Amino acid sequence: MKIAGLDIGTTGCKLTVFDQTGAYLEHAYRDYPVKRSSSEHEVDVSMIMENVLAVMKEMGKKYLDIAGIGVTSFGETFVLTDENGTPLHPAMLYTDPRGAKECRELEEKLGSMRIASITGLRPHEMYSISKIMWIKWNRPEVYRQAKHIFLMEDYVVFYLTGRAQIDYSLATRTMAFDITALEWSEEIFRVADIDMGLMSKPVPTGTPAGNLRREIGEQTGLTESVQIVSVSHDQVSAAVGAGVFDSDTAVDGAGTVECVTPVFDGIPDAKVMYDGYYSVVPYVIPGKYVCYAFSYTGGALIQWCADTLAKKEKEFARAQGISVNTYLENQFRTADTEPDAPTGILVLPHFAGAATPYMDTGSKGAVIGLQMGTTVSDIYRACMEGVAYEMLLNMERLKGSGIHYKMLHATGGGARSQVWMQMKADILNVPITALKTADAGTVGSAMLTGIAAGCFEDLEDAAAHMVETRQVYHPRPEMHGKYQEIYKRYRELYRAVRPLV
Repeated sequence: MKIAGLDIGTTGCKLTVFDQTGAYLEHAYRDYPVKRSSSEHEVDVSMIMENVLAVMKEMGKKYLDIAGIGVTSFGETFVLTDENGTPLHPAMLYTDPRGAKECRELEEKLGSMRIASITGLRPHEMYSISKIMWIKWNRPEVYRQAKHIFLMEDYVVFYLTGRAQIDYSLATRTMAFDITALEWSEEIFRVADIDMGLMSKPVPTGTPAGNLRREIGEQTGLTESVQIVSVSHDQVSAAVGAGVFDSDTAVDGAGTVECVTPVFDGIPDAKVMYDGYYSVVPYVIPGKYVCYAFSYTGGALIQWCADTLAKKEKEFARAQGISVNTYLENQFRTADTEPDAPTGILVLPHFAGAATPYMDTGSKGAVIGLQMGTTVSDIYRACMEGVAYEMLLNMERLKGSGIHYKMLHATGGGARSQVWMQMKADILNVPITALKTADAGTVGSAMLTGIAAGCFEDLEDAAAHMVETRQVYHPRPEMHGKYQEIYKRYRELYRAVRPLV
C-alpha cells in the first residue's frame, strides 16, 4: 500500500508517493503558467487540473496500490464555477490588485478589529472575500451563473470526488471564516452581500472527502478505491510535516519565503496579532492555533545574491564541483576575519515588499554599510543575516501574544546550510533542529493521509515514521551578544529607509 501528498502551488503541482511506513519513493511535478499584468494576476484552473491529472497518471502507472492522496494548496486564490465545477473565469491570485476598494468597504461597515476578532485576520485585499465582491459587482454575469466558490484545495477535491469541502485552515484565508465557531461567518457574508451557500462545507484538517470518481480513475490509471483527503493550507501542512504539535516548538520554513510558524494553545491576544498583521489559523489539533510570521524573500534573497552578484564565483564553484552557495560560504570562512563574525552590513530583505509585521508592498530592499573591501561573500552572508534579523523582529513583536517555543524545526532548502542554521540559532537565541526533508508540506500531507488510510495511528505515530532529524544547532551566547549589537541598528532600518523609497 502507498500513500501520496498532492501539493497545489501557485505555479506548479507535485504528487509525492511514500510507502506504508512513510518512506519516500518518488514524485512527479508539472508547472503551469501564471498571467500577470498591471491590473490582473490570474491562473487558469483548467491548466492546474490538466497538470494534476498528469502527475497522478505518471505516479499511477508506477504505483498501482496508492490507497490515499492528501490535497494541500496555496491560499486565497479562488474560482467561481457552475454546478459541475467548470470554471467561469480565470482564478484570481492573492497578489491581484482588484478588491482593494471592496476591502475598504468591508472595513467601513464592520470595523477592522471586528473583522479580525471573527476571522483572525487584519483586513487586507489579498484575502478572497473582497475579490469575490469585486467579481459580483464587475462581472455580474459570472456571479449569476455561479453554483460554487472554491479555493484551490477544495476545487481539486471536488473535481476528484464530487464532494465540496474545505479544511478550516484554508477556509481562514478567505477572511470570511469564524475561527472560534469554526464555520463561515454569516455576518461577514451578509455585509459583503455574497451567498454563503456557494462555499464548500468547512471540515477539520485531514478529513477524508471520499473515493476517486470512476472517470478520474480511468484517466489516471488509479483505482476508485483511492481515498482523497482534504489536508490544509500549505503552511499548516508544513507545520505537520515538521512534527510541530505543541507550543514548545515552532517551524522555521527556510524556503523561497522565510516563514516562522509558532503554535498557540488557544486564540492569542487579538491586539498583538492585529498590530503585526499576523493571521490566526485553526490547527490540526482541536483547540490549537498557529500564526505566520514571514518575509517574502528568504531563500529567494539568497538566490538573488548568488545569481546577480556572484557570476564569477559561479565559474569558480563549477570548477571545484560545488554549488555557488557552498563556495560563497567557504569564501567568507577563509577570509581574513573571525569565521563566524557578523558582517556589520545591514540588509533590509524587502526585495519583494515587506511582509509581517508591516505588510507594506511598497517597501524596497536595501544594503547598507558597504566599503571598498566588501566582497560578494560578505554581501551573501549579510543577506542571510538580514533574513534572520527580520525574523527576530517578528519574534519580538509576537512576545505579547504568548509564544514560548523552546525549539525551531527547520525545513526547506535553507535547512541544508550549516552556516545559515548556526547563524539563525545565534541570532534568534534558540536551538534549531534541521530536518532531513526539504518539503515538509508534502510530508505533512502524506502523514494526514496515512492516518486516514490506516497506516498510522495518530500524528505522533506518523511523525515517528516520517519526521527525520539531520542536525541540532545550539545558540552560542557570545555570538548572540555580537549579533545583538548589530540588531539594535537593524531595528531602525525600515523606518530610516522607507521614507526614501
